[in-house]
Amino acid sequence: MGFTPLDYIIFAIYALLIVGTGLWVSREKKGHQKDSTDYFLAGKALPWWAIGASLIASNISAEQFIGMSGSGFRLGLAIASYEWMAAVTLLLIAWLFIPIYLEKKIFTMPQFLEQRFDGRVRTLLAVFWLLVYVFVNLTSVLYLGALALQGIMGVPLFWGMAGLALFATVYSIYGGLEAVAWTDVVQVVVLIGGGILTTVLALNAYGGGAGVLAGFTQLAQDIPERFNMVLFPGELMYADDTGAMQDAYQLLPGLGVLLGGMWVANLFYWGCNQYIIQRALAAKSLKEARRGLAFAAGLKLLLPFIVVIPGMVAFALNAPIGQADEAYPWLLGTYVGPGLRGLAVAALAAAIVSSLASMMNSTATIFTMDLYRSMINKEASERGLVRMGRIVSLVAIVIAALAAYPLLGAIDQAFQYIQEYTGFISPGVLAVFVMGLFWKKATPNAALITAVLSIPMSAGMKLLTPALPFIHRMGLVFVLSVLLIVAISLFEGKGKDDPNAISLSGIKAESDSVFAVASFAVLGITAALYLILW
Repeated sequence: MGFTPLDYIIFAIYALLIVGTGLWVSREKKGHQKDSTDYFLAGKALPWWAIGASLIASNISAEQFIGMSGSGFRLGLAIASYEWMAAVTLLLIAWLFIPIYLEKKIFTMPQFLEQRFDGRVRTLLAVFWLLVYVFVNLTSVLYLGALALQGIMGVPLFWGMAGLALFATVYSIYGGLEAVAWTDVVQVVVLIGGGILTTVLALNAYGGGAGVLAGFTQLAQDIPERFNMVLFPGELMYADDTGAMQDAYQLLPGLGVLLGGMWVANLFYWGCNQYIIQRALAAKSLKEARRGLAFAAGLKLLLPFIVVIPGMVAFALNAPIGQADEAYPWLLGTYVGPGLRGLAVAALAAAIVSSLASMMNSTATIFTMDLYRSMINKEASERGLVRMGRIVSLVAIVIAALAAYPLLGAIDQAFQYIQEYTGFISPGVLAVFVMGLFWKKATPNAALITAVLSIPMSAGMKLLTPALPFIHRMGLVFVLSVLLIVAISLFEGKGKDDPNAISLSGIKAESDSVFAVASFAVLGITAALYLILW
């Protein structure tokens, strides 16, 4: 399980490469002082391949390597729906949402809500996002990452979280999104390469050294019930960390995954989430933004083989672990040999650090642009905005590090924790965005009331229908939120268009054959995967 000197050397080379790259791209150009566009939107100069790479590096973190492998250990390949449906969602966002966002020339998602509705909606959603980023996203990435380092390298949990936080802070706070995005290009190569390495070695070992294909075939023969993408009540029972039997349908409820609430989770995450959309907002052009999202969609199709299959192999091997989220560290420590282990851990660290850096930067962007400049210091200079962004990044990571263990220490599948509790906010917020984008009659009061009631509606639904799978609950709350916006808007606006309504006819959306071909390829592969693994 321990690291050899060669492993430490490889890991140190990776760390120096990332920090060096981040500091190099962050350096001040002669005669130019970094302004808010440079710090928060990378100077609006990102090409498609940097956008796609940064999206995946920011998205794939300990949540996936540790959390999704843990869910693969418990639930099998069905958990891959989060990844494969995300690929389709990215194409929808690129086609429908991104042209409007870029036309509005915004820094943040709350800023868009002010343009479409009013400042109250902007402030409320800014506070929502800050709480989610700090107490759900940053905490989960820090905790799961430190848990992995503890299982693989024996690093105590506290020092693991401190080390990861420091690593992400070193280059991201100074350089902003530019440093985050360009280091992500390196990070995504490391995390995908190292992730594939772990899966290949695990499958080869499972197949008795006969190769990856033989190992995969043997795995499918040994645990066929865990290769079903669509689950039904009672089809797959699993033992949680207490030994109690649970029905996987409660977490992945059959066709509801394909047709219901998971669309809410995906559209919210990829279409309304600051630390995701921020990459597209930093694009050179609409064409580059769309191609970047299509590139990310293609990479999404590959990811379950990196983050889900290892958990399934650990289950088939009856891994001696107490919590599902220990599956990936156990597999890595058992089947990845000296030298290669350093590369595999570097891949895991790449996923963790890139996500931390992205979340810190987006937290800073929202606080600085939506609260500080909008409400506290409207006359702030460009230099003052950058300085505030750096301060907020540091404060956010410190708070998250202190809160991580109390919030997550006793949870069996942290990935499911993240999905469910983000789902308390996502239905109402997504309804506000969708209706604001595509329905001219939506009013500011309707958006504000719906956003305020999002958490109470979700919490009430959980209390009243505890047996209802949370994915179904998200879908129902989204429908209720849309109906609420329609009812309030029609009552208040007397059927008239809102003055701030978006005119889609004025949005430029040039055709792009490259984006079209990539989209059809992603859609075709996704459909084939579900047909084969039904």
